[in-house]
Amino acid sequence: MNKWILYFVAFHLLISCSKLKEIEDTSIPNDLSGPIAKPTSGYGADGSYKVASVTFPSPTYAGKDVVIFYPQGITKPVPVIFYSHPYGGEDSSYNIGLYEFIAKKGYAVVFAPYPTFGVSVDSRYNTLWQSFKKAVTDYPNIIDTHKVGFMGHSFGGGASFALAYQGFVNEGWGINGRFIFAMAQWYSYQLTDTMLQNFPANTKLITQVYDDDTTNDHRMAIDIFKHINIPASEKDYLLIKSCTIGNYSYVADHSLPNTRTAYDAYDYYGVYRLLDALIDYSFNGNTDTKKVALGNGSTEQVTMPGYNGQTMPPLVETDTPLPLYPQSRYMFPCNSTSNPRSGYCE
Repeated sequence: MNKWILYFVAFHLLISCSKLKEIEDTSIPNDLSGPIAKPTSGYGADGSYKVASVTFPSPTYAGKDVVIFYPQGITKPVPVIFYSHPYGGEDSSYNIGLYEFIAKKGYAVVFAPYPTFGVSVDSRYNTLWQSFKKAVTDYPNIIDTHKVGFMGHSFGGGASFALAYQGFVNEGWGINGRFIFAMAQWYSYQLTDTMLQNFPANTKLITQVYDDDTTNDHRMAIDIFKHINIPASEKDYLLIKSCTIGNYSYVADHSLPNTRTAYDAYDYYGVYRLLDALIDYSFNGNTDTKKVALGNGSTEQVTMPGYNGQTMPPLVETDTPLPLYPQSRYMFPCNSTSNPRSGYCE
């Protein structure tokens, strides 16, 4: 492992530890950091369910537990999202706000830890996959595999495509609804051009990148977005930009979504709102919500909230993304020999 990967891991572990302390001391706040409050209605607003969870030992990572968050009181299985975390996010408290948001809306989410140190990328992928498969096998009373999403950040964002292929194509999951939501993605392994061309026709995709992310080169996200065989009408590439509102800095860097340290409006309006709409469109067939989830730059999709006359910059949507910065800006450039798809960098 080279010094940059060690630095990357240390960065994620640091913010993970910060989050653990926050949870311990104060729990998840009812409101948000900064002047802009949570949405109270519509997509991105908290759901009405209370959150329940069940854990089971990881099938391949000794001493660690897989966690399934789900709506308390359900009487039948619910659609599920399989979440792949970034390096250092081995504890579910690392991004607890996201998992609780999903469960409150009436869906299940499976969080699977994988080792940060001492194993190969293939081993991490296998740990994620075996954990997801065991969750499905052992908890059919919670998980409905007819409607399935894969979501991930950084390492997990890059991994979500190969994992989704296994789930969608090899297992047949998601026959009544499928999506991928990839954030600030790292390199994508175990993913061939043939696989990218063979995703099922009902797969939807949101790819998110963050303007001040200097960790992962946006070219990795652009590569997969352009080459995956999902029609432009069913996928959107979205850029979130940082801003300052009322002397509070809303930061769009590699740590977004950020319930670890500063749980703010970018979590709810930039990530949760779009995820909420994408779930409704993908799982429930609600075509009215497509203008929010996959609106191709519609007002409903890109408009962000404001406070006291100041407005957050709109999301930047495109179906033909181009890199904005040189590869030298990033800790992990696309053309690195570590990237199995380095030949697709622009």
